[in-house]
Amino acid sequence: MTTTAYRASLLWFAPNSEGPARARFEEDGLLVVGPDAQGRQVVQAVGAWRELADRYTGVAVQHWPGRIIAPGFVDLHIHYPQTDVIGSPADGLLPWLENHTFPEENRFAALEYSAQAATFFIAELLRNGVTTALTFATSHPESVNALFTEAQAQRMRLITGLCLMDRHAPPELLNRAGPATTAAEQSLRETESLIQRWHGVDRLGYAITPRFAPSCTEAQLRGAGELSARYPDVWIQSHVAENKDEIAWARSLFPQSRSYLATYADFGLMRDRAIYAHCIHFDDDDRALMRDTGAAAAVSPTSNLFLGSGFFDYAGADRVGFQYGLASDVGGGTSFSPFHTMLGAYYVGREGQTKQGLSLSPQHLWWQHTAGAARALGLDGVVGNLLPGCEADFVVLNPQATPLLARKTARAGSLDELLFAMIVLGDDRMVERTVVSQAI
Repeated sequence: MTTTAYRASLLWFAPNSEGPARARFEEDGLLVVGPDAQGRQVVQAVGAWRELADRYTGVAVQHWPGRIIAPGFVDLHIHYPQTDVIGSPADGLLPWLENHTFPEENRFAALEYSAQAATFFIAELLRNGVTTALTFATSHPESVNALFTEAQAQRMRLITGLCLMDRHAPPELLNRAGPATTAAEQSLRETESLIQRWHGVDRLGYAITPRFAPSCTEAQLRGAGELSARYPDVWIQSHVAENKDEIAWARSLFPQSRSYLATYADFGLMRDRAIYAHCIHFDDDDRALMRDTGAAAAVSPTSNLFLGSGFFDYAGADRVGFQYGLASDVGGGTSFSPFHTMLGAYYVGREGQTKQGLSLSPQHLWWQHTAGAARALGLDGVVGNLLPGCEADFVVLNPQATPLLARKTARAGSLDELLFAMIVLGDDRMVERTVVSQAI
């Protein structure tokens, strides 16, 4: 593996220590990538061509005039078994699960079905410029093994885990009991076995995955919390406070907890590397709990708009100070494209502007889907940016990909105008190529 340089316009973000959402842009830039001591392909240098060219005279340069190199996108929450559920009509979250999602997920009991779905899913993420994803599988170990196998083959950084649900779902989707174990006990044994098989292998990570509190018995949630303590470097993912009917259901099942969110804390499932999707209907005590435990929110605007769930309170999150990042949430979400997700987040911010007094800037939107999402995962300085030492995951964007996009970006008078034009008008056609970090 040799050192390679890429000449194009460059977009990246200032280090987190200098504050979030401050983008850097170099019209004629040079990105140099090469192996580190561990054999990973990482960024060696990033900056202006005029300042770096003389230092790398012996390095082969790929020149992409008119193109923008940007960090690969990070998707904080997506469901690979719901790829074929996207665009299914429903009155709300719970009917959508019952009528569309659960029947499709049952098909993932078959390894062959899981494998072909995983192949399409990974290809679709990469085609849209997503190079890191935290994703749900199903309650079938076959679905987890198939997805990890395909992600490993494509060298993608991917985090997933067995979906834990031992009640309140169709019987065929509940975790299976063992010969002498309950469904909860067997699911936790399978979870630990999958952690030991996959976590930390190449670019893969494991996430302990209660579907949501109502789908799990107390025994299953308690065991998941015990696994979380035993394996502190694995992730946790679940859903919370997405829909008011869901919240009322969770409160009736766990009345001893202060709130729906607090249920997870009561079972030891809130800490660093814990990602909770949605986090819409929070009070300040919930926001403080997120902040104090180090948990982060996966903001899912297209899903929340599609299912009529509500709007993430950006002003409340920033006022109290907990972490968040953007997520497509396919198949409740309506697109794999990070540009559609960023535009959805802008709509959410605008809808709440009269209440919250904010409008999300283009730089902040882009940061939420790259460096900000990476920080929420505990991977700040690893992915989601082009700073030296980051893994060499990046996308090559063509701001002239469509006639309207070319016309609009040519008139951009500032970085914010350029980024916003790409957010509003961009889609998969703008992603000319996706490059993932290689290893020896």
